[in-house]
Amino acid sequence: MTATLPDIATGPSGVAAEPRARTLFEGRALVLAAIVMSALTLRVAVTAFSPLAERIGAEIGYSTAIVGVFGMIPTAMFALSGLLTPALVRRAGLERTALIAMLMAGAGMLARAMVGATAGLLTLSALALAGMGIGNVVIPPLVKRYFPDRVAVLSSLYITMVQLGTVVPALIAVPVAQAHGWRVSVGLWALLGFAAALPWFGVLRGRGRLDVTETPVPAGGRISRSPVAWGMAAMFGMTSLITYAMFAWLPKILAEAGASDAFGGTMVGLFALVGLVSALSAPTMVARVRNPFPLVALFGVCFFVAFAGLLFAPMSAPVLWVVILGLGPSTFPMALTLINLRTRSSAGSAALSGFTQGVGYAVACAGPLLFGVLHTATGGWLAPFALLGAAEVVLLIGAWQACKPRVLEDGWNARTDTPRRAYTA
Repeated sequence: MTATLPDIATGPSGVAAEPRARTLFEGRALVLAAIVMSALTLRVAVTAFSPLAERIGAEIGYSTAIVGVFGMIPTAMFALSGLLTPALVRRAGLERTALIAMLMAGAGMLARAMVGATAGLLTLSALALAGMGIGNVVIPPLVKRYFPDRVAVLSSLYITMVQLGTVVPALIAVPVAQAHGWRVSVGLWALLGFAAALPWFGVLRGRGRLDVTETPVPAGGRISRSPVAWGMAAMFGMTSLITYAMFAWLPKILAEAGASDAFGGTMVGLFALVGLVSALSAPTMVARVRNPFPLVALFGVCFFVAFAGLLFAPMSAPVLWVVILGLGPSTFPMALTLINLRTRSSAGSAALSGFTQGVGYAVACAGPLLFGVLHTATGGWLAPFALLGAAEVVLLIGAWQACKPRVLEDGWNARTDTPRRAYTA
């Protein structure tokens, strides 16, 4: 009798070792540190720059239109990285790819703090963000490889670190720039990127060439025919589209309703804070149920309630609307957790992570732009919120596929005659 089994450790004789329970830190403390530090790095290039964009433009000499270009680079580079990273993983392995990602992020952030021209700033920002995009893709399969017994816990941990890496740079960017200049404020986060690279050197030294024994990442043509993959991409992409649109336009919505700029900024902060709570709780909720679609539907209701409140009575209870709105993107950490729960191996997780984030972020690029175009064209918020409502419907349809209790690799087996590696059971 044979069975396809994932990530089974083998001894020197090649005989599969019996799995046993391990503590969280046993034999993998260095990997845990590497994952946590890498996760902290994955958004800092974005949120350390955004509050200073106009100040930097005044010194370097770029226009307001270029600020919009900077706003689109993160999702564009995350999308490109999502589509290209699986090929890099096939050549270099997960750990080396993570190391490359952190070095790219650190080098890009450091170098862009030294340039004096717009083109250089754009290019080096893209380099840093490409590194972070690669990190986005490889962390879920790294969790799958090293912590298959702690997927929910590690997912909560690394997603929380991503959220902290989003919030903290935004909070201190302006004070640091006022005290030491924008170059220090933007460049100091390069230290985090280089620090995150250090434990990966240690992990690679300990692993040697073990990467070559891993089942290779399947070719992209197979995953593009998987309902699981398209469901995940729709769920992730629509969540990101709605979230980025709200981050960009929530202050404007409240300002047109009579709120001050300071209040609008505070509500954006509240929106992000609720997302931090979701990052702590959503992965555990997903892991505890066989089919988490009812949870997705519940968070979808939160989106619709918040949209209605912000559209028809924004200042009647703005804090309430924003808190409810902040619960909607709980589907983001749910999707990242499902990447591991709907795959059998770290190779499958890498392929699904790349496809989900590549397609998802490509779609998300259009969110803030289309929302603004519809507002300008109609002079109101009904059409923009209708767009978000349609995105939510697509999200629910995708989640219906993504949440079904099935495994990505089984779909590949059903669609290809290519033999897969089998272990004797």
